[in-house]
Amino acid sequence: MSTNAGESRPALTVALTGAELLRWYWTLAELSALARRMGLAAGGGKTAVTARIAAALDGLPAPAAPAPRRAGRQLAAPVDGSTVIPQGQRCSQVLREYFVREIGPAFHFDAFMREYVARQAGRTLAEAVAHWHATRAQAAEPREVDAQFEFNRFLRDWHARYPDGARAEALAAWRAHRARPRG
Repeated sequence: MSTNAGESRPALTVALTGAELLRWYWTLAELSALARRMGLAAGGGKTAVTARIAAALDGLPAPAAPAPRRAGRQLAAPVDGSTVIPQGQRCSQVLREYFVREIGPAFHFDAFMREYVARQAGRTLAEAVAHWHATRAQAAEPREVDAQFEFNRFLRDWHARYPDGARAEALAAWRAHRARPRG
């Protein structure tokens, strides 16, 4: 954390520089509102919106947006093991119901299954079930929490340091953490 303990988070305005924006924690809702006020696209993940705003604040061109994901045809019930995953399929309730029926109530769309559904068009749902079972050992290992989930990462690290800490204490620590500059 910063040694600049006396600093307080500035107002989120167009008067900031891109570097100053990046020094502080902002929620996606705050960033999206500023993007709209600036006439920028407010959609996308927190990382993309932050990069777009930082570039605009510094007078730079906006970073290239990733190609939009085509939704394509979505599966409808009934489905079975021979059903082929179409291009652009989302992790839908239809898929959840099928996987719970085949795998059991422990099923959830973890990172392995989300990626499989998104990237394995042309495979069958039976192959997806086999993938679920094949990735359980790997899924049980601790994984790095992605940057866009900073709150979750903070809470996991806080509870590792303070295993007997109460939720209220963790949330107070989070509020203090996000009020300080990064770095």
